[in-house]
Amino acid sequence: MGIALPEFEKVLQICITDEVIEEFTPVQATAETPLVVKIGSFSFKKGLPMKDDINGGGFVFDCRGILNPGRIESMKSKTGRDKEVIDYLEQQTKMPEFLHSVFDVVDITVEDYIKRGFESLYVNFGCTGGQHRSVYAADEMARHLKNKFKVNIELNHWVQDEKNWRNDVEHS
Repeated sequence: MGIALPEFEKVLQICITDEVIEEFTPVQATAETPLVVKIGSFSFKKGLPMKDDINGGGFVFDCRGILNPGRIESMKSKTGRDKEVIDYLEQQTKMPEFLHSVFDVVDITVEDYIKRGFESLYVNFGCTGGQHRSVYAADEMARHLKNKFKVNIELNHWVQDEKNWRNDVEHS
């Protein structure tokens, strides 16, 4: 036998209405969602490799304000996918704070683009050589958007792809 709480029951019924649930349900892509988020890393030395035939827009984030692991001898020949570089970026730099801010900005647009049926959005990360910081940031953005919005992703690491590097990170 429970305690009668008629006011609680009234509030609960309001909270579980379709309108309230919809308001707090995150927007996610479906099989019919046309949006493809094209994420890339690049080198500012080589220039921005962006061509968007659909809407001409997107974001470019400059990772050069984050300490460069490429200046440390043991990491010079590594990339933003190597454990030593990842640990350095996550533990010794402001990369986590930087990415949280970037995620907040990009999320607003992705959510709106899904709702409005847009087909394309570019999100690019540049650093000095397109090897460490921008690669890591682009991979993290791909993971974030895939997990949060279930959106289709095209990931390009322009400098690394030119070198025929191992592009085997799964984004789930």
